[in-house]
Amino acid sequence: MAEKSNFSAAVDPQPTVVTKFGAKYVSYAHTLFGYSAFFVALLVGCYTHYYKIVQNEYFGYPDEWFPSVSATTGDRYPARAIFQILIALTSGPRFALVILWYFYTTRTAFTSSRGFGMFLLIVGLVRTVACGGWVYITSTDDHLTHDVTMILYLVCTLPWQLGVLYTSPSNNVQAIKWRRIFTGAFFTTLPPMIYYFLQHKIHRVPGAYTTYAFFEWSLILYDVAFDAVTMLDFQTFELALIDVSGGHAISVPITKEGSAMVASPEDAISPSLLRTLISLRGYISESYLAFVFWSQLTSLALLIWYFPLWYMGISGYEAFLLITLAPVVLGIRPLRVLIAKYRGVFHLLSLVGTASFLYQDPVWRLSLTAIGLGINIITWVATWYEARTRIGSLERSILIWGVGLVLHNVVKMAWWTENPIWPIMHAANGGRNEIGIALGIVASIEVLVRDSTSPAPQSRIEHDLSSASPESPGRAVEKTSSWFMASAGFGAVLFALHSMFSDSSTIMRWTVDGYPNYGPEPIPWGVATIAALGAGLLVSSMRRLTTSMAWYGVGCVACAAFYLFSGWTGFYAGLVLGFYLMSIMPATVRAITTHPPFKTLFTGFLVYNVLCLAHVWVVAYEFVPGGVYARERTNWILGTLMLLIGLGVANANKQASLDSQFKKMVQLHVVKTARSLSRLAIIGSVVVSAAIAIQRRMTAKTPAPYHPAEKAFTAGIWTIHFALDDYMWASEVRMRDVIRDLEMDVIGLLESDTMRIIMGNRDWAQFIAEDLGYYVDYGPASMKHTWGCLMLSKFPIIESTHHLLPSPDGELACAIHATLDVYGQPVDFIVSHNGQEENPEDRRQQTTELARIMRASSNPLVFLGYVVTKPQQPLYYTLFDDGDMNDVDPTDWDRWCQYIGYRGLRRVGYARISHGKITDTEIQSGKFQVVDSPRDYWKASYERVDESQVPPDLRYPAMFRDPGVRGHRYHVFDEPRYYVH
Repeated sequence: MAEKSNFSAAVDPQPTVVTKFGAKYVSYAHTLFGYSAFFVALLVGCYTHYYKIVQNEYFGYPDEWFPSVSATTGDRYPARAIFQILIALTSGPRFALVILWYFYTTRTAFTSSRGFGMFLLIVGLVRTVACGGWVYITSTDDHLTHDVTMILYLVCTLPWQLGVLYTSPSNNVQAIKWRRIFTGAFFTTLPPMIYYFLQHKIHRVPGAYTTYAFFEWSLILYDVAFDAVTMLDFQTFELALIDVSGGHAISVPITKEGSAMVASPEDAISPSLLRTLISLRGYISESYLAFVFWSQLTSLALLIWYFPLWYMGISGYEAFLLITLAPVVLGIRPLRVLIAKYRGVFHLLSLVGTASFLYQDPVWRLSLTAIGLGINIITWVATWYEARTRIGSLERSILIWGVGLVLHNVVKMAWWTENPIWPIMHAANGGRNEIGIALGIVASIEVLVRDSTSPAPQSRIEHDLSSASPESPGRAVEKTSSWFMASAGFGAVLFALHSMFSDSSTIMRWTVDGYPNYGPEPIPWGVATIAALGAGLLVSSMRRLTTSMAWYGVGCVACAAFYLFSGWTGFYAGLVLGFYLMSIMPATVRAITTHPPFKTLFTGFLVYNVLCLAHVWVVAYEFVPGGVYARERTNWILGTLMLLIGLGVANANKQASLDSQFKKMVQLHVVKTARSLSRLAIIGSVVVSAAIAIQRRMTAKTPAPYHPAEKAFTAGIWTIHFALDDYMWASEVRMRDVIRDLEMDVIGLLESDTMRIIMGNRDWAQFIAEDLGYYVDYGPASMKHTWGCLMLSKFPIIESTHHLLPSPDGELACAIHATLDVYGQPVDFIVSHNGQEENPEDRRQQTTELARIMRASSNPLVFLGYVVTKPQQPLYYTLFDDGDMNDVDPTDWDRWCQYIGYRGLRRVGYARISHGKITDTEIQSGKFQVVDSPRDYWKASYERVDESQVPPDLRYPAMFRDPGVRGHRYHVFDEPRYYVH
């Protein structure tokens, strides 16, 4: 009997509860350790280092008398050590609390579905890990990581608190009441906290940081108190430690999952959850591959542009643009089927374009990028065509393709409008190419494995619509619609998205105006662009609306307003236009799949290419064939664009009703899952972009001149060839370094407008301005058809006017006339870029207009311009004599393009610095001092003095003396020149 009893116990043990305790004690422990960590650190910090922790970058005691959270917890020993120890003790209860809330709401209170409960669990865990990030990585250790994890924590707080409030049991009135109070208090505290932080950071108001600190500490109170409310929910919730062996020290059956109990069906993962996880994995992989596609597409024209830019003529490499016609090979049906079936392999092969950065030779980089893009675009289009009879699968693929564009915008915002996997990027200038390739390989393999292991997705899981109807929708639509209209609409939409919405700041730079009506700044308003694109994609499923003529009218009005208005009005119109274009994009893609591939794809991508070329011609150089006919005709291009889109929309409207009928019969789960995941992707993209904007705003340096004590400033002029260096790498990091080392307070940068397809829609000035602390005047808007002139200033810009100088024959010339507040005195600056040598009449009229503008000003003035003349020639005298200006050094005969002029200021020095292979043009620089009586300095004295007679703070940096630094050195004179005034 004893043996039988022992055998029974071994086979069927009865679990024994070893111990148990109330879950409310987890809340007690979390609250106790959490509050102790912060407030013990506050007491210890004030006791040991009070004056040091109230000191900030601008002020100390008594202006600032209460420490911030970060200063208290991250700067000084022993407060920092005590804080980190207590936070470590808090982490255990914190993780337990988050997990307990999942089980409480999904298994006990049943106030949440398992799907939403899992989402809230993930948010809670991410939020907890992010807390560890900013606690254990202080701003002193790594400012960027500290800020990113802090922002991630705050961003996750919103869904966490609202989600917990939403899933709180309705019968627990007290818990709901306190959660509402603490949630409201937390989020209403954020605006005044941000306001006082900006007052401190930007306006440098004494005492503002102390007020900010009080709001910051109150967030700690509300945050911990919110989670402390769980002690009211967990009153009837217990944790138990169970010995499944029943107290018998013998072996028991072990399942695969590691449990000693035989798994019940309830314990297994549900098929619906498994499908959701697989769908999520696949969605993420394909979204990344869509991001790679947009990265390669937007880089191609940028790489092509390098060659005519440096050859100053047609190079022959422009033919690579025609690689976008590659999808015509999909007219070969066996090839199309092969590519669609093994799309993972072809996505993998397309990564050769991303890997092209490994080659230093620009020709190799362009060639490999073109090959990669050709494979990539063929793969996407083949996927669409082979899914054309399965509307759910097709819509899923198109939505993912659109999400890829949104992600492209988000990533570019994080990299100051560069894309870290472009072939013009590498480790030295911020590229993350290796990471991009690795993620692409993983994503491609995931697609390949998923496609190969899915049980015949083409026929069994996803029903072919031809079996649901005697006539497939593609064939029905083909009989009643036009392949040409479908092609025209698709090509026009692709061009519109590429040219205007492949960067979140493009529409701002296309409509920028002079100060004070400058318009929105890219940070934070780029978030609005991303939100508009995402929202447009989400409403694209309302096909009856988006393909209606009324909706098309909205798009036309938005496009017209975008062209006609500048500043904020133009930006708002641009947002509506972006929303409209993304809403019709899926319909136009769907339309091309219902027609024969060869002629449809050839025409569609030919339309895209022709529009791209016209986009170049509106500001064409003299050497561009046919440029004279389209120059300054953006209105023609936009009008043609909307006409072609109208054809596509009218065509797409014919199949909208038919598609909706078939969607009701098949693939509902595919459509619903795709739309749900797209909503999550868009919301996540907007949240991440907002976090990026906040982080960039907080870390941007405040503009401040280099030598305020001497009331001196250094001004410069530089033609930077669209921020591509001699070797086809993005050059803004190297530009930043030399501008910083030369201590430039004001610099005019020419050939600066990179907000076009051929320049990658980049706004590289954002990086320099934020990293070094400058105000930016972008110059004439991109729709003003110039090659751009831009000004960076350490001094506030009071007002500015953007001029289009007379250009009766050649391309338009640009100028900025800005008034700056230089140490309390208004000083005018002119930055200009005159026309080419081929048009002497243009240059004469432009120089005459510049002289008129300068002569009309009554302020001290500095001219920084590109004039295209030799010294002592007629245009030289027109500029300086008629403009009532002084040449910075009339004895410098070796000049041709760039000139510096001034009046009403004391000129200290003049230097010419070599370009360092960043461009083909040198940097010219002048040092000046503001004087109390500008009229006494209206005419210059050209008496020179030795550098030893110049105060050290007014001298040029010695690092640029031969041999120089990073390829930059003083040249021509081999040293700076200094003057009496």
